[in-house]
Formats: sequence, C-alpha cells, structure tokens
Amino acid sequence: KSFLNHTAYLSCYFTNSQKTDIKDLIVFWQKVDGEVVHEVYHGQEKHDNLSPKYINRTKMDMDKWTLQLLNAGIVDEGQYTCIIQHRDKGSAKVIHRSECLLHIIANYSQPEIAWLHIGELKPNEYLNLSCSSSGGYPKPKQMTWLISHENITQKRMGHMDVSQDPVTKLYNVTSTLNIPVPTNTPTNISCLLQLREQLGSLVSVPLSI
Repeated sequence: KSFLNHTAYLSCYFTNSQKTDIKDLIVFWQKVDGEVVHEVYHGQEKHDNLSPKYINRTKMDMDKWTLQLLNAGIVDEGQYTCIIQHRDKGSAKVIHRSECLLHIIANYSQPEIAWLHIGELKPNEYLNLSCSSSGGYPKPKQMTWLISHENITQKRMGHMDVSQDPVTKLYNVTSTLNIPVPTNTPTNISCLLQLREQLGSLVSVPLSI
C-alpha cells in the first residue's frame, strides 16, 4: 500500500545467495499489461524501453532489491512483476521472478454533517440531514448514522451517494438522514464512514439536538 503522491516501495525479495555480481545481472520490472517500468542492465539503468509515464519516476535499491516508484498515482495501481536474469556465456537465464500488488490510498476528509432544514425545528416534523466526505480512495464501504440518547445508540443506514472524479479518480460520498424530530430527550447524531482494506473508519463531530 502507498499513499497518493508519495513514494511506493515494491519489493523483489531476491536473496542473491550466490553473491552474484550485479554486473552479471539483468533486472527489469513490468506491469501486467506489459508496460516496462524499470530496467537495470549489468549494473546500469537503461531507459530505452520504458513506458513514458515511468521515465524519471523510478529508482532501484540494489541492496534491498526494492523499486521506488515516485509520486505514486491511482493509475499506478495494479500488479508488477520483477524478473532477474543472469547472463552466463552469452545466454540469459531467469534466476528470480516475483510479483507485487500495489494499492493506492488517499485520505478522506472528516465527515461533516449539514442541515437540510430551513427555519425552526418543531415537534412532529422531520429532521433532514446530510453527511459528506471527499477526496478519498479506494471507494468506501458504507456510511452509517449513529443516533444516541439516554445511553442508547441506534444505527441507521441512510441513502449513500458515491461519485468519482473523472480526472483525479478520487471519491466523494454523501449520505442523507430523515427522522422525526427528537422530543423530550437531548440527542447526539454522528455520521460514521467505514473504509475498505482494513483502513478503519472516520467519524463526524456530533450534532447535538
């Protein structure tokens, strides 16, 4: 996993138990669609075959056998293959191959509750609220409303609307809640955004009524 616009580290897990000289090796990384991401020929980086979007964006740490992908974007997500060949007597033989799956993460903003109600709240009317969070990736799991009064918390699933920016590919999410106006008891209403990939959840500042 890598945060959006940060450096992603893709490991090749090569132990080099034979202590092979780097000058006898050919190392190249490619994406599953065949795009060439990085090449090292006999200790020297080679740029001839690189896909244009990876030029000047990759660095190989030959001690740790790790590729650094600078300024990682959502378009960089996917599976990468690292292939190491040993050139011996003119022929090259694959001595190591490994795969790495890159996921990009962008932090959502803290969910924020807004009133969709104009004028004073009166008993027997309905309370209309929306909760929004923006600029995150990947797509969130769900948005839940938490309604608390007298030490009891109820969960409500409002209608969740998810949209993706066509350029940045980041997601915006909004949920609406429509409930009878609470009467007689102080009520706290919060909104919880649950994320994917074991990324936890985000909660809004509670609204007190």
